[in-house]
Amino acid sequence: MFTGLVEEIGRLKSVSRSGEAMVLWIEAHKIMEDMKLGDSIAVNGVCLTVTSMTAASFNVDVMPQTYKHTNLSKLTAGQKLNLERAMSAGGRFGGHIVQGHVDGTGEIVNVRRDYNAVVYTIKPAPSDLLRYMVAQGSITVDGISLTVAELDGDRFSVSIIPHTLAQTALGTKNSGDSVNLECDVLGKYVERLLLYNGPAAVPAAEGSKGLDLNFLAENGFV
Repeated sequence: MFTGLVEEIGRLKSVSRSGEAMVLWIEAHKIMEDMKLGDSIAVNGVCLTVTSMTAASFNVDVMPQTYKHTNLSKLTAGQKLNLERAMSAGGRFGGHIVQGHVDGTGEIVNVRRDYNAVVYTIKPAPSDLLRYMVAQGSITVDGISLTVAELDGDRFSVSIIPHTLAQTALGTKNSGDSVNLECDVLGKYVERLLLYNGPAAVPAAEGSKGLDLNFLAENGFV
């Protein structure tokens, strides 16, 4: 699990491709301090496994599932990457719950200044990811824990402070660029509990109506 607080901006040293599979060599410094083989590292918000390493770089594999659902397929050597180690049990929880399981990508459709902030407007693909977003809720953009500032039709906006721009690779992105999106996992679990009605569903206890929209309405929750 991650928090969405980027620890370091790494650099893609090289990339090897074989169809929809990739091997990435990434240069880093800070996160190398206690790195071990098999560790989980969020690379632009994607949870990947360290398969080999040197004193100043590490190697990760990208499988076809990840290739198809993230922006890692667009990477080229020399690009900057957001890096975060998995959260330690005794660490501060400064962001929000980030799994490193990207839900889809988004296209930056506008970048504008708002006094000391920079506002990025992003159009998700698929567009139904918007159902997991609420104004002032959490969203992960390229591995960065951010707050949804506004929802407008088929897009949303996030407002970035100077510190975040300086400490992440987001400042290198412009209109037309792709970003990885991970929605708040709480929304996905709530949707699953409310809507799932498959054959493998666990039966409700005897006398219980189960959890559905009618139950929530009857008890004043909606």
